[in-house]
Amino acid sequence: MADRPKKPGRTEPEGFWDRPQQMLFASGVLLFAAIVGLGYALVVALLMLPVFPLRELVVVTPMQQVTATQVEYAALDSVAGNFFTVNLDRVRASFEKLPWVRRAVVRRHWPDGLEVELEEQVAVALWKQGESGEVKLVNTQGELFAAASRESLPSLAGPPGRVVDVLTRYREFSGVVAPLEKKLLGVSLSSREAWSLRLDNGAAGGLWVELGREQDKAPLNARLSRFVNAYKETEGRLKAPMAMADLRYPNGFAVRLNAKVVPVTQDGKKVKEYR
Repeated sequence: MADRPKKPGRTEPEGFWDRPQQMLFASGVLLFAAIVGLGYALVVALLMLPVFPLRELVVVTPMQQVTATQVEYAALDSVAGNFFTVNLDRVRASFEKLPWVRRAVVRRHWPDGLEVELEEQVAVALWKQGESGEVKLVNTQGELFAAASRESLPSLAGPPGRVVDVLTRYREFSGVVAPLEKKLLGVSLSSREAWSLRLDNGAAGGLWVELGREQDKAPLNARLSRFVNAYKETEGRLKAPMAMADLRYPNGFAVRLNAKVVPVTQDGKKVKEYR
């Protein structure tokens, strides 16, 4: 059967294999991709070989609370691979899980080591969380963290989310009561925004000071300062240690004495009795 004659002015469409330039471009792209893939595979294979091993981990900051045992535990739990493949973020996260670590920075140290810089927590107070009674530590930034401490720390308490406010007030009140030369044992903020504090006056339980709410006409610090100025004279006129002082009055304060009778003897003779 004879071929059909082509119509004048029309050409048959060319296929991919009839276009040399496109074939050369496609082959070049494929060759480049193959070279990149092969290079990547070679690099990965080289890094996975037992070369560039990690032999040393150094904590470059002095440690006060974190122990060598804890450092070893964090390293064993997170350090894997060699100098190039070790996951620094994983190592950092492992150290930041330690109770007394606030922040960690991890760097490679050529040719076979890691350097760890630790920022330790500095506890300034205990925090009692609202009605739950859960106790945590407060650092200098007003952040809560969980750790064990044997230090004698002031006790702070308040609603959730008010740690910074209470810590700030504790620092303010500490400055106001400083002339008394008595330790400020704690500061509390109630859910009704009422403030109270506890001073070490030598009596059991200390001296509770009720400040109440902030008032425009009689600010908290002004009322507390007035009490501090009158403290020594008031104490000298009383027959028993003060158990509580109510400073919620705008122009004065009221005190309640320690009701417990405490006899004081010397050489078998009673010389004084607190009533």
